[in-house]
Amino acid sequence: MTGRQNISKEELFARTPVPKALFTMAIPTIISQIINLVYNMVDTFFIGRTGNSYMIAATTITLTMVMMCVALANLFGIGGGSQVARLMGRGDHETAKKVSAFAVYGAIAIALVYSLLIGLFLDPVLIFLGASDATIDYARSYAIIVIVIGGLPGILSMSLAHLLRNAGFSAQASVGLSMGSILNCALDPLFMFVILPKGQEVTGAALATALSGTAACVYLIFAYIRAGRTSPLGLSFKGALSLPKEQIRAVFAVGVPSAILTGLFDLANICVNILAAAHNDLVLAGMGIVMKVERIPNAVNIGICQGMLPIVAFNFASGDHERMKSVIKTARNTGLIVSVICIVFFEIFAAPSSELFLSTTAGDMKSAALTVSLATLFLRIRAAASPVQFLNYHTSYCMQAMGNGKYTMLHAFVRELVFYIPLMFLLDFMFAETGLAAALPAGEACGAMFALYLLHRMLTGKYKKRGA
Repeated sequence: MTGRQNISKEELFARTPVPKALFTMAIPTIISQIINLVYNMVDTFFIGRTGNSYMIAATTITLTMVMMCVALANLFGIGGGSQVARLMGRGDHETAKKVSAFAVYGAIAIALVYSLLIGLFLDPVLIFLGASDATIDYARSYAIIVIVIGGLPGILSMSLAHLLRNAGFSAQASVGLSMGSILNCALDPLFMFVILPKGQEVTGAALATALSGTAACVYLIFAYIRAGRTSPLGLSFKGALSLPKEQIRAVFAVGVPSAILTGLFDLANICVNILAAAHNDLVLAGMGIVMKVERIPNAVNIGICQGMLPIVAFNFASGDHERMKSVIKTARNTGLIVSVICIVFFEIFAAPSSELFLSTTAGDMKSAALTVSLATLFLRIRAAASPVQFLNYHTSYCMQAMGNGKYTMLHAFVRELVFYIPLMFLLDFMFAETGLAAALPAGEACGAMFALYLLHRMLTGKYKKRGA
């Protein structure tokens, strides 16, 4: 049975027609990304029913802390998963089991450290992120429950999903993340509007998120154990400790740049929040709404890239570089089409998309209406970034799949620290909050040009010499 399972996955990666192989791997990851997006958006949606812009601003502040969980999960999930896929391509399943076990225990350790640090320094962190007297109590309540208490199951579940996906079990990863999202949708209104009293909606949303994340983690642990019976996914602590140093370096060579990439993205959002909060809490709330809405095309495109990654990694390791290039091209064209469709949609439906996340008929209606109008403006401006943002994701995943941590990290630093963040401060200074919104398409366009240069150099230079 083990042999048949391995042959099935290898046939998918190595011989199935490229569009079908990409479709088979990407659809489950897109579904899981969208459902994970719903999981992260549902709190804002239900909190928005209160019409309280300050609650929305508070969840915007804590979003950056949640995104740091994603970065930490990428460190071991994508780093370990990418190496597992390459080892499968080489037929070294025994080492792959040790790599996957190392990734699991590494994710657990780093989740515990992160939760502890946030718990010790929570108020200073919130103030640094832009919390005001009107928002800090809400933000503190949410962060304690979701990050300090729920950080471990949250980071571990994302790491397990990456490992399952890279071993060819995209459907199992999607089911686990989907289950958490569906449960969150059910628990949010229960805790916010039934169990807890009025004014405690943020606490209710946090409890629902933590409980649903824990349930998803439990499912993914069992799915991982079951998948390990027929694939190179392991949980042996002894195997993790005996992993050769070169394999640990290979995990971190991809995982560290991936974590830094997400961490720098989070740093950029922190800068957006600080600059927006400097204008006022309503600008911060409006920007927070847009950051939720614009993640819809990002979720689809990241799903495409995550579905592409193991196929590219497998064929790179096996030496079939022509097939690898075909997968890269097919994924790129698909993502660009999705991005253009999303631009058209958001330019037309920016206002109703923004109103989904903040009611203008409840609470402080005047403040809510102003917040929605700001969000509508910001969304129309920032939506233009979708195609170039996808090119940045796509190129980064390609370089991760080929194990080139150096280029991945270089791209991450240049994209955020050389282009986006400096443009953010410059355009905000010149054009206020409108310029702050415009910094995203400007910065991502510059980053995409640099990313395409790096990928072209890899495909036509270094790897061409190896027979690509």
